[in-house]
Amino acid sequence: MPFAVEIVVVETRGSAPREAGTRMWVSAAGTHGSIGGGNLEYTALKIAREMLLSGEERRQRKFALGDALGQCCGGSVTLAFGRVERVPEERPAEMQVVLFGAGHVGKELARILGRLPCRLTWVDPRPEMFPAEIASNTRVVIEEEPAWMVDEAPAGACYVVMTHSHALDLEIVEHALKRNDTRFVGLIGSDTKAAKFRARLRQKGFSATQISALVSPIGLVKSGKHPAQVAVSVAAQLLSLSPLEERRQAASPST
Repeated sequence: MPFAVEIVVVETRGSAPREAGTRMWVSAAGTHGSIGGGNLEYTALKIAREMLLSGEERRQRKFALGDALGQCCGGSVTLAFGRVERVPEERPAEMQVVLFGAGHVGKELARILGRLPCRLTWVDPRPEMFPAEIASNTRVVIEEEPAWMVDEAPAGACYVVMTHSHALDLEIVEHALKRNDTRFVGLIGSDTKAAKFRARLRQKGFSATQISALVSPIGLVKSGKHPAQVAVSVAAQLLSLSPLEERRQAASPST
């Protein structure tokens, strides 16, 4: 009987592209899901296809995410490979959010997103800024070069930029706008900050189309500066982008 190979991220140490519990499936017909892309996923696919051909039931292997694998995450990942009878049915994709900044607003926003149907990657170079408890849908990344994490996110991700540094904000925004496959790029700040950033982007050669993708100031409600007010406003803006909301609006009768 045809079967598939399920690949499970069993354990991660240090910086890794996906968290423990992430799964993907490989069958003769194709693949479903992702364990983070790059050479790690390519190598895992080769192992899974070997198992498809040989009929091998199970295998487990630890990978160092270093030069030998062509990845610079610096951590390690343990993968388990197991035979299953079928690939699970496609489920609606959860919204992917990458939040840069663990300041007052960042903490409030992460707290809200931690209770919503999304997958959150929360990035800041300062380990002491993160709270002791993190929601199960949240992956914390302590990275000295936060802009690198833009490249780790899947296509269609939402980027929310609110770091402690305007220079770092600009670097992250530049990386995000260069991808051209983002769902949302939002920058916290005033109208003045937004205007200065757009002027700097023009000076750096970004096109009008790229610059128009930057949402700044962010939030559905522009009044109010309390961290919780801003966070609620930004969370509502992100929810308005979700597939569920799009389907609801499409189903609503026009007036």
